[in-house]
Amino acid sequence: MKVSKKLFGGVSAAAALILLGAAPAHAEVSAETQFVFNTFSFLIHGVLVMFMAAGFAMLESGLVRTKNTATICLKNIALYSVAGLLYYIVGYSLMYTDVSGYIGSFSLFYNSSAAELDLINAEEATAELIAPVVEGGYSVMSDWFFQMVFVATAASIVSGTLAERIKIWPFMLFIVVLTGIIYPIQGSWTWGGGWLAEMGFSDFAGSTIVHSVGGWAALTGAVVLGARRGKYTADGKVRVMPGANLPLATLGTFILWFGWFGFNGGSQLALGSALDVAAIAIVYVNTNLAAAAGVVAAMALTQVLYKKIDLTMALNGAIAGLVSITAGPDLQNHVFAIIVGAVGGSLVVVAVPLLDKLRIDDVVGAIPAHLVAGIWGTLAVGIFGAGSLSTQIVGIVAIGAFASVTSAALWLALKHTVGIRVTDEDEEMGLDKVELGMEAYPEFGHGSQTI
Repeated sequence: MKVSKKLFGGVSAAAALILLGAAPAHAEVSAETQFVFNTFSFLIHGVLVMFMAAGFAMLESGLVRTKNTATICLKNIALYSVAGLLYYIVGYSLMYTDVSGYIGSFSLFYNSSAAELDLINAEEATAELIAPVVEGGYSVMSDWFFQMVFVATAASIVSGTLAERIKIWPFMLFIVVLTGIIYPIQGSWTWGGGWLAEMGFSDFAGSTIVHSVGGWAALTGAVVLGARRGKYTADGKVRVMPGANLPLATLGTFILWFGWFGFNGGSQLALGSALDVAAIAIVYVNTNLAAAAGVVAAMALTQVLYKKIDLTMALNGAIAGLVSITAGPDLQNHVFAIIVGAVGGSLVVVAVPLLDKLRIDDVVGAIPAHLVAGIWGTLAVGIFGAGSLSTQIVGIVAIGAFASVTSAALWLALKHTVGIRVTDEDEEMGLDKVELGMEAYPEFGHGSQTI
């Protein structure tokens, strides 16, 4: 905080420090103060990450056709809700409680600590009651909240890829298993102190643990589900199905960019010291630089390849830059962050047409932006950061194999039981009318209605 000299006038420097509540440079912050700041960091950064749910909803709404807009909005608010419930019921415990190398505890309903509840319910907050609470360094449920919004992000990635042809309820059943079982188990391997953590695998905020896992779930789902009707012609051509609202998609991208400061910054996991604050500042700057580099790289590459700049590629370039830096946003050389983001943005431009050649229909480009960029970002830790490249590869392969095999098995089970795809006639009509019985833009093409 910069203090204006005019504010204090003739007040002495010592008095000014007292007024500001400043301590001598050598003094340590109390344990309770650290507890407050650390908890605040989890909560406020968690709120920023939660706002990313709105970003995903707006981005996907802008990139689908009008007749599927209400459905994609419903899926995004529903998956966030389901993720929160499942992560409370079982997910957090599987990921962080009594992890034995490969999996945590199946204990249900993760709640506040007994010490915190005793303090809250006491008539007077005595030192004896405060001490066991602050020993943990942060409020128990603030950590739960911060971790929960991450699993919701992984689930959001799947939504956009499979848009416009998947049934809502089978999709939600998949999200139940993804957020309650698949994501927490692989997350325990690193963030829960499991076997990958013991090897030295490094993923600061989740390029692989969050984004690639969501990408693998999306990729396997797209393969099992199949492409949208008419997307690929018999002679191998790709039929462009443009999104209905690019301004909305752009707004969604800006919201995601904004929320990402919480995603990466909060993953410092502390705010109780000068060291933590300085580290978070570096993370914020690297996050912003990587996203910016992803945009510029995607713009330049589309101009070179197609002689025109593609807005959707630029939007996904920003997201790819963000995903790429997420595994290692603590780089102290900011130039490296620019390189990481630029490569991520370039990979999107290359991967999108590659998927089309493979006839894998990804409506919003989530697989290139999250899976491909997530793999690259995790490798970048071994190239530019302090991680071992060989260990990073082991983590990428292990998590990718687990996420893809379990996701594919679940998608196939759903396909051959309840079914996952709407009929051709329903797809042509649009999922808004078929699944919801409503339209996102009822006046378009129908004129005004008088009651």
